[in-house]
Amino acid sequence: MSTLTTNAEAVTNAPDLEVLARPPQVLNNRNPHWVTGAVCSIVEGRTPLWWWIGFAISATFAGIGGACILYMIVTGVGVWGSNSPCFWAWDITNFIFWVSMAHAGSMISALLFLTRQKWSISIARVSEAMTVFAIMCAGVYPAIHIGRVWFVWFLFPVPNSYGMWPNFSSPLLWDVFAVTSYLTVSSLFWFAGMIPDLSVLRDRATTKIRKFCYGLFSLGWLGTARQWRHYEMMYVLLAGITSVLVVTVTTIVSSDCATSVVPGWHATIFPFYFMVGAVYSGSAAILTLLIPLRLAYPQLKDLITPSQLDKVCKLLLLMGSCVAYVYVIEIFNAWYSGNAFEKGAFWERFHGIAAWYPITCLSINLIVPQLFWFKKVRHCLPLVFVLAILCNVGMWFERFMIVTTSLIHDFLPSSWHDFHASIVDILTATGTVGIFFTLFLLFIRFVPVINMSELKAVLPGSQPDHPTGGEGH
Repeated sequence: MSTLTTNAEAVTNAPDLEVLARPPQVLNNRNPHWVTGAVCSIVEGRTPLWWWIGFAISATFAGIGGACILYMIVTGVGVWGSNSPCFWAWDITNFIFWVSMAHAGSMISALLFLTRQKWSISIARVSEAMTVFAIMCAGVYPAIHIGRVWFVWFLFPVPNSYGMWPNFSSPLLWDVFAVTSYLTVSSLFWFAGMIPDLSVLRDRATTKIRKFCYGLFSLGWLGTARQWRHYEMMYVLLAGITSVLVVTVTTIVSSDCATSVVPGWHATIFPFYFMVGAVYSGSAAILTLLIPLRLAYPQLKDLITPSQLDKVCKLLLLMGSCVAYVYVIEIFNAWYSGNAFEKGAFWERFHGIAAWYPITCLSINLIVPQLFWFKKVRHCLPLVFVLAILCNVGMWFERFMIVTTSLIHDFLPSSWHDFHASIVDILTATGTVGIFFTLFLLFIRFVPVINMSELKAVLPGSQPDHPTGGEGH
């Protein structure tokens, strides 16, 4: 009798399970049919006016950037603001910036998929697209910053006509392998996830051209049990490889600096430094893309929920705190090292002629992420959008601070030289921004922006153990 009483008391004192319930992945109890219609309507509907305006602007910037690259190839790298000793400046800064931005997309789409974090399903495809497009923008720079573009094939593992081989000890060659591998695997991972959804667009197509195009890219998908088995196995393998590349690619890019003996670069903390900074800037970029997307297409507000954006804000907060920790450790190591050149480099970094770069970087990256501790800030989407842009601006200044301020102060004060960006530097950088948004606008116009097949699997009633047993779906 006492045992029964104890059990009854335990049940009575049990926590309220409703308090622990997770927020829904889709709001307003939408069913699978509504999800399909909402996502496909973006592709199947008429192209809105704002899309044409945005595409024209971004394509114009991309064209100007391409013209500047052609002008640099014909004239020479002297049209950049680079000088001696600052041979690396905006070219490497933007390369690292774009590579870093790509990593949060891979982390959200691949790593969270492997850990079965269902909140990332609605934003995973946009993250994957951001990864691929950012890597393509980064790939512009290794080809042009070597100066003689016609020798770019020296970076690949093929012997040239003189029987020589590329220098495999060069960090620049490591970049080629890292970026090529990352672009290949990320593109396969992105495309593989779209195959079931492309077949839906194929079946809904009303014209022969659309039916042929979507049928071609859906690779004959019929949704059979055998196809799903192979698809899931392939998707898990690609997610695992992509998750590994999130770490290795950033580590390789950081080795460009860490393996040198330049004061301000020669630090073992750089792999971790670049890793957390990459996820930090990428998280900010995802917020910058998702918030206007929800505004442009109101039907996505039930699919990209405030709860999911709140979690991305928390991820940004976590990585921003890690970045702040690295700043402190980096300054401490410079002081504790006892190396006069290292101390001098950091002293000049914050008190020299280029001090406004690190001051701007620290002012943004130390203050802005900490605002996301407050729930009201995370739930105010216009404010989140502005803060996310500021975070990316701060991270660009961080890359520029690392690359440029470490080079303009060489070992000999007599060789110190300030850097000033030329108009070609600026227009080439804005050209890569134009390439990125041109590709992104084409993506949202012709490809489902949300993984419909995965999202339907987490809807209430879709699971076999649900009380409704899938009834009505």
